[in-house]
Amino acid sequence: MSIISVKNIHKIYNEKTVPVHALRGVDLDIEEGEFTAIVGPSGSGKTTLLNIIGGLDRPNEGDVKLAETALEDLNDNQLIDFRKNNIGFIFQAYNLIPVLTAQENVEFVMLLQNRPKEEMQKRATDLLRSVGLEDKLNQRPSQLSGGQQQRVAVARALAPKPKFVLADEPTANLDSKSTADLLDIMARLNKEENITFVFSTHDSRVIERARRVVNMVDGKIESDEQQDK
Repeated sequence: MSIISVKNIHKIYNEKTVPVHALRGVDLDIEEGEFTAIVGPSGSGKTTLLNIIGGLDRPNEGDVKLAETALEDLNDNQLIDFRKNNIGFIFQAYNLIPVLTAQENVEFVMLLQNRPKEEMQKRATDLLRSVGLEDKLNQRPSQLSGGQQQRVAVARALAPKPKFVLADEPTANLDSKSTADLLDIMARLNKEENITFVFSTHDSRVIERARRVVNMVDGKIESDEQQDK
């Protein structure tokens, strides 16, 4: 069963001035447990597609269904609640809160879910241990390397036990070793916990590790291939 299903998605920016067709009739189904990369050059529509899948943007036309929920049926407040409880996000710029420690950053989204304090602390500690940062719990982002900050972001994305994780260029600011470490962690979590990962990327290091590669050009899917892993 598809955990993500998008049908005939169109997205046009600046409709009334100079229209930009970011997506042109995209169809895509993603099954639970996939480790999928959406790739393509700048302007291909991959980030727009990821934002629409994640409910961060709405299409002009088409249907998006996530875990059997149709996003077009949700108002803005319902969409915020749905994202909070079902989707983990990892961004290129980490987006950690500077004044919070690593543990507090991971706990923050669970705080929004009104989870009990003990449960939040235990899950945050367990997740940071799983990404190799058990000795950095009380460090603030400014005291961490780029690779360590992105690992905190991975732990934060997984904290609310999302149905899937969307990662937009997660390795763009990382060196080769940090990238390899991060991909190892995400591949392990994908395999051991069956967490679905969908990447928007043009990083060959990510593409090599993906089991499915969806290639986009000019707002359309040009190819969709499985890779033996």
